[in-house]
Amino acid sequence: MRLAPAAHDAMLTHAREGAPAEVVGVLVGERGDDDRVTRIERARNAADTPRTRYELDPAEQIRLIDDIEAAGDEVVGFYHSHPRGPEGPSATDAELAAWEGYVYAIVSLADEPLVGAWRWTGERFDRLTVAVE
Repeated sequence: MRLAPAAHDAMLTHAREGAPAEVVGVLVGERGDDDRVTRIERARNAADTPRTRYELDPAEQIRLIDDIEAAGDEVVGFYHSHPRGPEGPSATDAELAAWEGYVYAIVSLADEPLVGAWRWTGERFDRLTVAVE
């Protein structure tokens, strides 16, 4: 996955501002063999326990997707944060993943802040290489 520097920095900023709760948002850009994320759209974490889970409000999700598509962009996937780790998807992330073929990015603030990405196959997460460029 290719990640624009501004999108990378915006995800890190969002995660830091939201800590200790998890944050959530949408990855925007171009889907394809080499997904490209040009920007993000923040969303409100609607989970009952935002320190340990994330959830996009369905109405907000629909509005964001409509706005993204109206601008001529595509939804590449979604991101959320793990303020205390782990770096990769949790068992809960796998249980709740619903967008087969889309990217799920995770901003980990546990040690050195980093952005990782995985593609949901419908059964598991496959790790992607993240190139900030």
